[in-house]
Amino acid sequence: MLTFLFWLFGIAAVYSYFIYPLVLRLLVAKVGAKTNVEIAPPVSPASVSLIITAYNEETRVRAKIENSLQLQFDTAAFEIIIASDCSADATDDIVREYADRGVRLVRAPERLGKEHAQQCAIKEASGDILVFSDVATEIPADAIQKLVRYFNDPGVGAVSSEDRFISQDGAVAGEGAYVKYEMWLRQQESKLAGLVGLSGSFFAARKSLCNEWDIHSPSDFNTALNTAKAGLRAVTAPDVLGFYQDLKDPSKEYQRKIRTVIRGMTGLSRHAEVLGFGKFGFFSFQVISHKLMRWLTPWFLLAVFLTNALIADSSLFYFLIFGAQLAFYGVAVVAHFLPNLQSISIIKLVYFFVQVNIALLDAGIKFIAGQRMTTWKPSAR
Repeated sequence: MLTFLFWLFGIAAVYSYFIYPLVLRLLVAKVGAKTNVEIAPPVSPASVSLIITAYNEETRVRAKIENSLQLQFDTAAFEIIIASDCSADATDDIVREYADRGVRLVRAPERLGKEHAQQCAIKEASGDILVFSDVATEIPADAIQKLVRYFNDPGVGAVSSEDRFISQDGAVAGEGAYVKYEMWLRQQESKLAGLVGLSGSFFAARKSLCNEWDIHSPSDFNTALNTAKAGLRAVTAPDVLGFYQDLKDPSKEYQRKIRTVIRGMTGLSRHAEVLGFGKFGFFSFQVISHKLMRWLTPWFLLAVFLTNALIADSSLFYFLIFGAQLAFYGVAVVAHFLPNLQSISIIKLVYFFVQVNIALLDAGIKFIAGQRMTTWKPSAR
């Protein structure tokens, strides 16, 4: 019985990271769609509203507005809205300075969180396409033009940018193995049933899909869900980039991960209907595989470790597997106390994997205990 459980939990532990991508690739080859950004433009060119959410961003909002004013798009069909989540500093006053340049301030009547501020701005927006961003993200001048082209495909309901990190010294961080893996996974999901989550710092959607806006669910997941409900796909745009700085204090990254996961769990718990294959088909399969099974991975890993410990003396094979697990987690512990070792790629990958799964475990425990995330405070970058 213990041997059976060991293999059952083992398969479950590797499913999200290894088995799911293989199955996904096979499905894409069989039934996947291809996003064609070269489709002839519509008769009426799209109008765009850029919605930037801010809370107490007096030190960064001016730079964000200046960046937004540099974006290349028909000014007659483009508007910039700053959605202030009841900022208590000089953020709103700074935004008002740009009123004569077409920048609008929409201040939420009460502080109920990022999604509520976005909802207030959505009601005021006039664009056919709504682009959502945050103050910390720098958008290249041609990004909006590239992004809007994806909506020429009538099967596309939402578009996600790809993130690029800028280190504190100003250099663009290179793509690690994990980032490349995630970007590949997103491209495959784009071709099947669409993304199950967009880049929260820079994404776009047809305004018609934003009528049902759950202020208690992350907007990146909420938008992907609404897109799937409409029978459309949310796709990733490899040529549309958003740049933002690493956290000033790397130790805060762990807490950021926990907040992100709890918000994701909250969104899924509020919209559990998305798990129904009968209604959502392949999109449901992707949500379960990419989201739910990944959140459960640390629990499966813990179960694998414990069952392996109990059967380690039954054969040389299980003894070696248990030793390998001890070595794997031991490397992560040593790398934590000796950060310089993280400069070695394989050690960095092991440490990152373990850290992420500890954060998932922590977030899961907090979620089960009833903790939720509604209001927000942007991370210092």
